[in-house]
Formats: sequence, C-alpha cells, structure tokens
Amino acid sequence: MSEMKKNRTYLLIAISSIALLIVLIIQVNWIFRTAEIKEELFNEKANMVLSRTTDALRSDKETCRKIGACADMDRTAGPVVKLGKNEVHKIDSLFNYYMKLYNFRIDYAFVVVKPGYLSTINESGTAGNVYNKPLDGEDSDTGVELKLTFPEKNQYVIAEMGAMFITSVILILVVLIMFWRTILLLMREKQIAEHAACFLNNMTHEFKTPLTNIALAGRMLLKDSAVNQDPKNKHYSEIILQENEKLRLQVEQVLSMSALERGEISLRKTELNFHELVNEAVKCMSLQIDNKQGNLKLNLEAGSVAIIGDRTHLVNGLCNLIDNAIKYSGDKPELTVRTSNAGQKLVVALSDKGIGIAKEYQKSVFDKFFRVPAGDVHDVKGFGLGLTYVKKVVELHNGTIELRSEKGEGTTFIIQFPNV
Repeated sequence: MSEMKKNRTYLLIAISSIALLIVLIIQVNWIFRTAEIKEELFNEKANMVLSRTTDALRSDKETCRKIGACADMDRTAGPVVKLGKNEVHKIDSLFNYYMKLYNFRIDYAFVVVKPGYLSTINESGTAGNVYNKPLDGEDSDTGVELKLTFPEKNQYVIAEMGAMFITSVILILVVLIMFWRTILLLMREKQIAEHAACFLNNMTHEFKTPLTNIALAGRMLLKDSAVNQDPKNKHYSEIILQENEKLRLQVEQVLSMSALERGEISLRKTELNFHELVNEAVKCMSLQIDNKQGNLKLNLEAGSVAIIGDRTHLVNGLCNLIDNAIKYSGDKPELTVRTSNAGQKLVVALSDKGIGIAKEYQKSVFDKFFRVPAGDVHDVKGFGLGLTYVKKVVELHNGTIELRSEKGEGTTFIIQFPNV
C-alpha cells in the first residue's frame, strides 16, 4: 500500500511538472509572439517614414532632377549614387522630420541605389533591417531607389519590450525555482511524517505487552482472597485495572487512527443491526458510567436499522462518543442515545448535559489533536484523537456527522448512515 502511495506521489509530481512545462512553453511562445508584433509595428513605422519621405521628394521636382542627374553621371561607378551635399541634407531633413512625427527614435542610414543593384546589396545579412522604395520623379526615369537602413533594429525591438520581457523571464525562473523547492520540501516533510508515524506505531505496540501484563496482574490480585479481605488493597487493585484500561483504550485509539489514515486497515463490511452495535458499545462503557454514578438512556425508535459496515470500528466509534460525553459531563453524567429514520437514512443522536462547546471551537473539534482550550486546567485527559477517529469511521461508511452544542447546556452529535 505504501509503495502504491509513493508511486501515486511520483505520478502527481510528474503530471505537475509536465503542466508547468506546458505553461512555460506557452509563456515563451507568448514572448516571441510579442516580439513579432513589436517588429511588425516597427516595420509599419519604417515603411511609413520611407513612404512619406519619398512622396515629399517626388513633389520636389528640382531635387528629383538633381538626383537623376547624379545617377546619369555615375553610371560606370558602384551601385550607390553619389549625391551632392544639398540633396543629402534635403533627404536627411525629411527623414528627421517624419521620424519625430511618428515618435520613431532610432539611428538610421540611407543611400540612393541604382537600378538592378538593390537585391545584391540586401544579401549582406541585414535584409530585415533594410527598407527601400523607388524614387521616380516626373523629370527622371532613371528608376533609382531610396534605401533606408536601421543597424540597431533588433536592440530597439527588445528595448520596446523592455520591462515586460525582463519581468517574464524573471517570473519564469522564479516559478521554476519555487516549484522544485516546494517539491523538495514536500518530499522531505513526507519522509519526516513517515518516520514519525513509524516511531509512533512502534512505541504504541511496545506499550501493549506491559499493559496486558499489568491487567493480568491486577485481575490476579482481585482473585486473591487475602487482597479481597483488605478494602484498601481491593480499592487499589480496582484503580490499577481502571487506569490500565484507560491507557489501553488510548493506545488502541492511536493505533487505529494511524492505520486508518495510512489505509492499512481494510474494513470488513457486513450487514449489521445498528441497535445491536449500540447495546454493545453501552455495555463496554457501562463501568465508566457506573463509576461516576451516571445514567444513559436508550431511545431506540428507528424502524429500519440494517446498515453495511465494519462492526469493530463502528462499535469503537460509538464508544469514543460515549467516552467523550462522559469526560465532559462532570459528575453524574446524563446521556441519551436516540435512533430514528429520515427517508433512506438511519439517524443516531448522542446527547449529554455537560459543559458544552463554545461556537468558535465547534468547527475544529474533529481536527486531529485539537482540544478545546481550558487554560492551565487539564481535568480531561486524552490525545485529541477520539472525535477525529469517529469522523473518519463515519465517512468510511458513507455517513455524515454534525455537532450541535451550546456553552453550559450540553452537546449533541448527530450521525446519519445510509440504510440497506
């Protein structure tokens, strides 16, 4: 069973890791998609600036004529047209104007290229950073093109993403680190819990042998006629047996709760008469009730009392409820056990007239090791496992348990089981 749980834990870790990996892949893909969108916006701005500049140059017939003349005079030279200072200044001023107009702040370079040479120039590895547009004026049919280049385009796109890109990378790293840190802590805590449970089980098992021997010795003392003739010795022997029985019940409770939580106890469910289980539990706890001169009333009014369950754990659960009611009822406890039917369910109500439970603590009474705070007074002994065990047993039988209590007026536990 423990091996199966371990495999299940590893499976959950694997599924969580795969899910996290998928999320990270989506996040990285989103970052790249954002970069593509930023690049598309960059291209739109660059083309718009280039288009507006060429349109302005085309409207300037004098400048177009001079550019065409420069291209005609430089036919035998390289692909780049050598422009005069005025033409260079004119083009640069137009680029500056439209770059500011579109809030486009990045270094650029431009040249005028002769026909047939543009494709050769773009093969230099910076084709993605180059934008070109034909520059044909009315007085020129040279077919020259204006080429605009942005050497720092990639850095500009990354800078535009800025904080978003850096934050995404940092968050991805933080999520990865925290996830694996959590997994390591979980595995360590699980290992510590397993060692603690193993120690607790071994310790409680070691208690069982001396408890059995003490009980046997106490019974032998009570059978001795010499002890029975002395009232003090007889009283002391009875105290030994009573306290030994209390300790035995606590040990059994710890063992049963631990085993149920680990799933090591398989319930042996059969068809049972619930009224028989109530009578068995009352018989088991009668000695404690008599010692406190208490009274337990049985109002077994349910017509349909057949349920499917495990006799041992159901009786132990009822004994825990009765024991809890006795502990918190002071002297001469008054207890009542009622049964009834509600539709297809068997309803069991155990009531006492004890000290009750304050409302702020009622949601926690079924928690493991929880005990209602009583300051420095510890009149009631126990580990805080009884009600936790009862709730676990009820849930394993597809039942429900609820608490109704008023401070100083008593407590009622209501359990519902499905009828056969």
